Amino acid sequence: MSTVKHVTDATFKEEVLASDKPVLVDFWADWCGPCKQMAPVLDKLADEYGDKIEVVKLNTDQNPETPRAYNVMSLPTMNLYKDGEVVKQIIGAKPKRLLEKELSDFL
Repeated sequence: MSTVKHVTDATFKEEVLASDKPVLVDFWADWCGPCKQMAPVLDKLADEYGDKIEVVKLNTDQNPETPRAYNVMSLPTMNLYKDGEVVKQIIGAKPKRLLEKELSDFL
């Protein structure tokens, strides 16, 4: 079972910005093919590294305020937040090993 949580505009501050560990936020939408490709990759990352980072998803169609606030212009975009700040942004679908390399400082 996946450990990826879904967050909303209403829960973003509490679930992401106030987290005591780094949080990878997947900004996605139902109509986005590459976003769907990323889902199993993010599930695996969450399962393997859940003790070090939190992985969450935010549906941009249902929650437009947060992507606007963080200038998310294309999907999928994955922002890594640490101590309430964006410390890394990854744009586009990536294979698992490339994501692991991008996130290696936090895994």
